[in-house]
Amino acid sequence: MNLQDPPPGGSEPSDPQPGGADAGGLQPASSQPGAPQPVTPQPGFPPSTTPQPAPDALPGGPLSAAERAAEHLTDGEWHRLHPATPLLRGGIVFIAVLGFVLSNLRERLVGFFVGAPDVGGDPIDAIYNHGWEGWALLGIAVVLLGCLAAFYVSWRMHSFRITDDAVEVRSGILFRTQRKARLDRIQGINIVRPVLARIFGAAKLDITVAGHDANVQLAYLGSVLADGLRSDVLRLASGVRAVEAAQASAGAGSGAGVAAGASGPGLAPAPSRGAQVTDFVGRRVNDFLAPELDPNTAPPESVVKIPPLRLAGSLVLSGFSIFVVVVIVLLVIGSAGGAPWLLIVVLPGLIGSASFYINRFTKSLRYSIAGTPDGVRVGFGLLSTSNETLPPGRVHAVEVQQPLLWRPFGWWQIRIDTAGHSREKGAAGQPNTTMLPVGDQADVARVLALVLPTFTAEHSDAVLQGMTSRGRDAFTGSPRRAAWLRPLSWQRTGFRMVDGVVLLRRGFVWRSLAIVPLARLQSLELQQGPIDRLLGLAETRFHTVSGPVHPRLGAMDSATGVELFETVAARAVEAAAGDRSHRWGVQGPVSGVAAQPAAGAQGASGAQPAPGAQTAPPTPPPASPSIDDTSRTTPGEDA
Repeated sequence: MNLQDPPPGGSEPSDPQPGGADAGGLQPASSQPGAPQPVTPQPGFPPSTTPQPAPDALPGGPLSAAERAAEHLTDGEWHRLHPATPLLRGGIVFIAVLGFVLSNLRERLVGFFVGAPDVGGDPIDAIYNHGWEGWALLGIAVVLLGCLAAFYVSWRMHSFRITDDAVEVRSGILFRTQRKARLDRIQGINIVRPVLARIFGAAKLDITVAGHDANVQLAYLGSVLADGLRSDVLRLASGVRAVEAAQASAGAGSGAGVAAGASGPGLAPAPSRGAQVTDFVGRRVNDFLAPELDPNTAPPESVVKIPPLRLAGSLVLSGFSIFVVVVIVLLVIGSAGGAPWLLIVVLPGLIGSASFYINRFTKSLRYSIAGTPDGVRVGFGLLSTSNETLPPGRVHAVEVQQPLLWRPFGWWQIRIDTAGHSREKGAAGQPNTTMLPVGDQADVARVLALVLPTFTAEHSDAVLQGMTSRGRDAFTGSPRRAAWLRPLSWQRTGFRMVDGVVLLRRGFVWRSLAIVPLARLQSLELQQGPIDRLLGLAETRFHTVSGPVHPRLGAMDSATGVELFETVAARAVEAAAGDRSHRWGVQGPVSGVAAQPAAGAQGASGAQPAPGAQTAPPTPPPASPSIDDTSRTTPGEDA
């Protein structure tokens, strides 16, 4: 399977994204550059077309104003963060101290405004009666000056730099810390704008890197700089900046003349002070009303919109609601049976569950997901906003699942496995591995068309069967004797391989469809316990990075399991050998995240190397495994 993704270039996409706001279709990979190709309509998956840009277009595209403003931050020199960073990082402490002071001065404030009588006990009265006013003011001034000095030193000692291959951050006054993240290991970039930071026009840039606690955080930057710096870092990581530098050096002569002619005395006059104030207020208002500060950095329309009623219904019909109902029933029974103390113990927890629903509801009111030249961008938040970009090839596994209570409404949820996670929670307060909190079949189609590296009409048919079919279809299912182990779900249990991905279907009460790109597969395990051996069955497990998705398939015929083991092992090696997603920007311009196969011979896995790309020779497939009580594992390419 070959991953060929769009360049992380300018913030203005050169073509519409698959499955727009008024379309519910899947976007297949075009067979020819620059020519749209319609998708065969599938039930519940309407068709869509996406024109491809010209093959000779500039890989990165034109730079936006935000990217030009932040371009100087990637010169390899050390830079400092936003001047309000110390205040923003310690803003909660200031609010807590202010609340404490106001609570102690409430009697004096009330007396000052409404003339209430003095009841005593106020610390201000004690200071006044002992004549300590000067000392109190001096102490307050010393504390404020000390805080300002500490904040200033902390800001001076906190710096970062971005080179051609890494992002480095160093901080600390007494204990110095320096963190370094390689650009080729970046798994995503998240821009978080808390409410207090948005007042100052600042944002937090969280760079997610593969590894445990390996994230690098730039808190805080100016909002415009954060948007531009995200694009610039992704351009470096994708290899587009290197291509652009080579093209710029080749045409340096003509470019110099244009640059010289562009600068001159005929520049526009500087805006007046009133215009500057109006522009500042306009930027702050736009920051509060839009999830992205610069509307050109992402398509204006999300491919999925979650209606408030659907969101509320999904929360009410969640597993947590079942738990709350059971607790309430037990509480009523216990109170009626003469145990009123249960009400005192459990009632605070029930009241706290209300905040759980409110938090999840408000965080998903502005949920959005769209494809950009840099990858898939997921945004959410009402007051505090977050926008995370996942570069192409960073998704190791996808799971489409449906709880039993959602089945009458046709709702589904999508989760993913990635090698790194942002420190911030995702939409609906869930981890950032939840790509779609709740959606119908059309929403699932649009999201999968963005998340998966390649998605064709054949994929859409296989996904639709995996979601809704009860079995006996194109999927290779379990034998009838598997009903002894899985009496309800043995007919739905099965797998299917389609163009570089393997689909694993299971579950009767809780439906689940796992999709694993073979290029991301780490290892494959085939095991058989004593009961499985007695029934002639086996279980296959697909190992990816750790996450909520656990691709596995049990109760399969043992001979079918051995055949699946050999086939997947061989195709995974071929797919990984042809994968170049770490430099997605130099593979040619394509749309969104849907890859476009390059010309060339196609191997058994459907992988097609791009012209001129260097690939490692394929490793011979492993020997046929023998099934015993212990598991057998074949190593895969490290994606």
